[in-house]
Amino acid sequence: MSAADTRLGLGISFGILLAWLVSLVILLRLDSLQLPLSGLLLAVLGRTLLQTGLFIVGHDAMHGSLLPGRPGLNDRLGQLALLLYACLPYHHCRDNHRRHHLAPGTEHDPDFRGLVGGRPWFVRFMAGYLSWPQMTALLGCWGLTALLLGAGPPVLLFWTLPLLLSSLQLFFFGTVLPHRHGAAEGLPHRPHSLHWSPWLSLFACYHFGYHREHHDAPTVPWFRLPGQRPQ
Repeated sequence: MSAADTRLGLGISFGILLAWLVSLVILLRLDSLQLPLSGLLLAVLGRTLLQTGLFIVGHDAMHGSLLPGRPGLNDRLGQLALLLYACLPYHHCRDNHRRHHLAPGTEHDPDFRGLVGGRPWFVRFMAGYLSWPQMTALLGCWGLTALLLGAGPPVLLFWTLPLLLSSLQLFFFGTVLPHRHGAAEGLPHRPHSLHWSPWLSLFACYHFGYHREHHDAPTVPWFRLPGQRPQ
C-alpha cells in the first residue's frame, strides 16, 4: 500500500466522519420533519450511506490498512468509527472478522455458521456483534440526545433508522450475496464477487461486492478493490 493510498484513505475516512457528524447535527436542529417527502427520503438515504461508511472505516482499520505502520493510531481511528457507528466494541469486532477471513463459510465463521436462510442468518449475524452493554450505550445516546434537544422523532428518523438500514445493507451486500453460493448444495465455500459496475458497487456498499478480491488481498483498502479484479 503506497503512501498516496494512505493519505487518500485517511482523507476519505475523515470526510465520512465529518459528514456523518455535521449532517446529524443539522438534521436534528432543523425543523426537518417539515421537509417534503423527497427531502426526507434523500436525507435518510444519505445518512444510511454515511452510516455504512463509518463501518467501512472501522473495517479497514481491522485489517490495518487505514494507517499502516501505526497500529496504535490505526486501531484508535477504528474504535472511533465503530463507536459512532453503533457503540460497537472494536477489538471484539476485529477478532470476529479475523475468524471470518480464516475460515469463511464454515462452522468456524462467526458471520456464517452454515445458515443460508435470510431471517435466521441475520439474527445470528447480529447476535454475534451486539451485546447488552453495547445496546444500553447506544439506546442511552439516542435517549439523551432526544431529551436534550427535544428531538425524539428526528433521532429515530435520522439516526436510528439509518443504522437499521445500514445493518441490512452490510449484511445483504457484504455477507449474504458474497457468501451464500454453494452453501445450500453443500459445495466447498468460495467467496463470490458481484459483477457490477464500479459506481453501482460503490453506492451499494463501498465495493464490498468485490468480495473475492477482498478475501484474496484483505489489506487492500476498499476504494482500490475494483483495481484488484482481473481484466
